[in-house]
Amino acid sequence: MVGGSTLKTKRLLLRPWQDEDLVPFAALNADPQVMEFLPSVLNRAESDALAAKIRQRMDQRGFGFWAVEVPGEASFIGFVGLSVPGFRAHFTPCVEIGWRLDRAFWGRGFATEAALTACSFAFDALGLAEVVAFTVPRNRRSRAVMERLGMTTRPEDDFDHPLLPEGHPLRRHVLYRLAVE
Repeated sequence: MVGGSTLKTKRLLLRPWQDEDLVPFAALNADPQVMEFLPSVLNRAESDALAAKIRQRMDQRGFGFWAVEVPGEASFIGFVGLSVPGFRAHFTPCVEIGWRLDRAFWGRGFATEAALTACSFAFDALGLAEVVAFTVPRNRRSRAVMERLGMTTRPEDDFDHPLLPEGHPLRRHVLYRLAVE
């Protein structure tokens, strides 16, 4: 697989990133509601640096967070895809499924639709046996997507995110798993 792979769903295009994605990505990352369950909003420089890291990892691994497009409606609504967490925990090494979409596109099933396609890619193209997802317990929207994907959680898998300091309100996370059928 190459970093330029494109995946299609019924309504979406998961594609390589383009320079034109940087402005709407920065707006998305500056939205306090989008970033509610992440440590902080990002300024333009931080957002551009994150996009560069996403692109680099996609090129290196042949998978990553794809830019999501709604053909005929919006050229960029956020990202969905696969990542290798950069920290150690009881479930690592692993591949994580994740997403971040512009608030204007919430509630339309786009995260679930794109994530199902990314999971299929993980199992079929990459030959993975499992993907994981994690978030803070209060993030009901993302947890609902995880459950619609067929992911399951067990209390004994919950963990304190090692990149967040002791006492941080977002430190506790729930882990979801999805195994190949």
